[in-house]
Amino acid sequence: MMESNGPKQTIYTPNYMQPAKRVALNTGILYAKMGITVFISLYATRLILAALGAKDYGIFNVVGGAVSMLTFLNGAMAAASQRFMSYAQGQGDEGRQKKIFNVSVALHLIIGFALVILLELLGYFLFRGILTIDPARMDVAKLIYHFLVVSTFVKVISVPYDAVINAHENMLFVAIIGVLEVVLKLSIAIFITYTSLDRLASYGFLMASLAILLLLILRVYCHRKYEEVTINIRKYYDKDLFREMTSFAGWSFLNSAASLVTMQGMSIVLNSFFGTILNAAQGVANQIAGQLMAFSNTMLKALNPVLVKSEGGDNRAQMIRIAMTGSKFSFFLLAFFAIPCIIETRFILEFWLKEVPEWAVVFCKLEIIRNLITQLIVVVQSGIGAEGNIKNFSIVRSVSYFLPLPLSILAFSLGLPPYFMYVLWISSWGIIGGVIVIYYAHKNYGLSVKEYLYEVFLPCLYLFSITFFSGLLPFFLMEGSFIRLIVVGFSSSLAFILTFWFIAINFREKQLVYMLLEKITEKYSRRRQE
Repeated sequence: MMESNGPKQTIYTPNYMQPAKRVALNTGILYAKMGITVFISLYATRLILAALGAKDYGIFNVVGGAVSMLTFLNGAMAAASQRFMSYAQGQGDEGRQKKIFNVSVALHLIIGFALVILLELLGYFLFRGILTIDPARMDVAKLIYHFLVVSTFVKVISVPYDAVINAHENMLFVAIIGVLEVVLKLSIAIFITYTSLDRLASYGFLMASLAILLLLILRVYCHRKYEEVTINIRKYYDKDLFREMTSFAGWSFLNSAASLVTMQGMSIVLNSFFGTILNAAQGVANQIAGQLMAFSNTMLKALNPVLVKSEGGDNRAQMIRIAMTGSKFSFFLLAFFAIPCIIETRFILEFWLKEVPEWAVVFCKLEIIRNLITQLIVVVQSGIGAEGNIKNFSIVRSVSYFLPLPLSILAFSLGLPPYFMYVLWISSWGIIGGVIVIYYAHKNYGLSVKEYLYEVFLPCLYLFSITFFSGLLPFFLMEGSFIRLIVVGFSSSLAFILTFWFIAINFREKQLVYMLLEKITEKYSRRRQE
C-alpha cells in the first residue's frame, strides 16, 4: 500500500521561494563541480579513444558499455530509496528514516546478487555467437565483461548511501566526490596511454577498482555524518515497509531495466549488423550527449528531494508547481548548450577527436535531439514517483522503453541505415513516452494538461525554434572554422536569452529569477564587507 493514492485537490500557490532558494544553492554547487568535470571528462575520453583505438574502444562500448549506463540505472534505483527517505523527512519522522535505510540496504543486496547471477548467465550466451568480436580479442572482451559484473554489484549496493546524501540535499559532498571521480578517470586515461600492459584489460580493471574505492569513501562518510545510517537489519527491519519499498523499487526497476536493456541491446544489435566501428560512433555520441545532459541533470538532482518532500509534507500544489517549472527549466538548461552543438557537431568532433568514427556526427545530433525531447517531461515523471502510485504507469512506460529494440532489429533486417535506430528511439522514448507521462501525471496527481501545454511545451518549442534558426544563419553564411563556431554560439545564445526573458517565462518565473539574483547579490556584498 502506497503512502498516497489518487489525486488531491490542485491549488497553485506562489509561495515556494524557500524550496526554490535551496534548489538554486544546490544547483550552483553542482554547476561549480560540473565546470571542473565536463572538460576533464571530454579530454579523458579523447585520451582513451586514442590509446585504445576505434576497434578496442568499440569492444569496450559493446561489451562493457553497460558500465556507462550504470549511472543511469544507479540513479533510477536511488530515486526509489530517496523517495521514501525524502518523504519521511517531509513528514518529520526520524525513526522511520532508520527503518528505510536498513530495508534499502537489504533490498539492494538482494538485487545486487540477483544481477550478478543474471549477468553471468547472459555472458555465456553473448560470447557464443551473439557478439561480433575479433577472435584475437575475445579473451580480453570476456575479462572486460567480468569487470562489468563487479562494477554493477558495487554500484547497486551503493544506492542506499546515494539516497541518504540526496535526501539530505548534501550537494557539496556530491560535488567533491564527482570531482575526485573525474580526476581519477583522467589518471586512468593517462596510465593506459603509456602502459606496456594490455590497454583494454587495464582500462576495465581500473574502472572496476574505481567503483569500489568510491563506495568505500561513500560508506565511511555516511556512517560518520548521518544518524539514520546505522546498519542493524534485525533491529530496524519492518515487514510492511519492506513490502512497500520492494513494490515501489520493483516497479521503478521495471522502467530502469527496460531502458537499460534497450540501450545495451541497441549496442549489441548495432554490433551484429555493422561491427565495432559503429559502436565506437555510438560511444562518442553517448559521451557528447552525456556531458550536455549534465547541465540539466544537475538541476534535476537538486530538485528531486524538494519535490518529494513537498509531497511528503502534504503540499500537492507546490509539488505540481515544482514539476512544471522544473521540466521547463531543465529543457532550457540543456537547450542553451545543445542547440549550437547540434548545428556545429561536425566541427566540434573534428576539433575534439583525432579520428572521428563513421556515423558519429549523425548519431550525436539525433542523440542530443532525443535528450531534448525527454527533458520536457523528466520532472513531471518524477512527480509520478513522488506521488507513489506507479504500478500501471511503470508497466506502460516500460513498453515504450523496450519498443525501439525489436523495431531496430526489423529495420536493419530490411536494410535501413544505422541512424534509423535513433529515429525509433526518439519516436518511442520521446513522443510516445511523453504522452504516457502526461496522461499518468494528470490521472495520478492532477496535473492540468492544458496548463502544461501552455506553460511548458509551447514556450520550449518557441525558444528552440527561434534559437536554432538564429544559429543556423551564420552556419550557412560562413565557411567552417573556429570563428564560425564562436559566431554560431554568440548568435544562438543572444536569441536564447532574449526569447527566454520576453517569451518563454511568465511573470511568476521572472519574479523568482529577480528574487534569486537579489539573494545572490546580497550574499556577495555581505562577504565583501566581511
